[in-house]
Formats: sequence, C-alpha cells, structure tokens
Amino acid sequence: MNPTPSGWPRLSSSVFYDDPRAAIDWLCRAFAFELRLKVEGDDGVIRHSELCFGEALIMVSGTGGKEAWQALYCSPQTIGGITQASALFVDEVDAHHQRAVAAGARVVREPITNDYGDDYWVDRTYGALDPEGHLWWFMQRLRSATDRAQ
Repeated sequence: MNPTPSGWPRLSSSVFYDDPRAAIDWLCRAFAFELRLKVEGDDGVIRHSELCFGEALIMVSGTGGKEAWQALYCSPQTIGGITQASALFVDEVDAHHQRAVAAGARVVREPITNDYGDDYWVDRTYGALDPEGHLWWFMQRLRSATDRAQ
C-alpha cells in the first residue's frame, strides 16, 4: 500500500451541517478540534473545511449543493436521527467531557470505564451529540492487553 499524501490520514470523514460556520466554531471550542483549512465561496458559504484532532481529520461543509450527489448531504437534525458516529481517542477523557459539557454538548453517555477482559483492553468513554445531532465518542485507553501480560 502506498503512503498517503503528506498531512492526510488513511481515512478521513465528511460531516454535513445546516450551519457549517457555527459547527466549525463549536467543534473547535467544545471538542478541541483545530481548524486547518476553511474555503468560502464568493457568496460567503463554506464550501469545504478541514479540522484536525491529532492525526485525525474531518471535513465539515454545508448540506445540499449544486451537484446531484450533494443534494443528498443532510444534517441529522433534518432527518431526526443519527447519520454516523465518529470515535476519537483523547488523552484525558474526563477533562474532555467537562469541556464539551461547558460548551453545551448533549451527553448521551456519561464517562464510564469498560473492561473488555484480560485478552483485550480497558477504556474510559463518553458519548455526546453536537448541536445538529452528530454522535461523537471520546475514549481514553487505560490499559491494553499487552499491559496485562507484563
């Protein structure tokens, strides 16, 4: 497998919002994403953006568009459900949770520690919805299977 282009992970995801400008600001403030790129059209509409979290990358843009396939872009709030869930590892999940709550995230699962057994790992995880209803999971690895073997 060839290496990815410089600065790009093997997988990135696009997330669509009715108000992408507000979503970008909120994701940076609440979940500690960092804005890498924001492309606005002559009309001021955000056409594309890139937000990073460590080596993770998400692209945020608006719903709808001129192309037939862009018409399929929708926010979870439009359809009344969850269109996808994203999971990110953080260094301090409890501190991250507090930051998200302070910014108004709707927590759907409070931080909890899950021990998946001696052959697997122990994670501390919480889940939250952003203002338009995208589901985000944040995890902190507390112990891996290799840690138990030592």
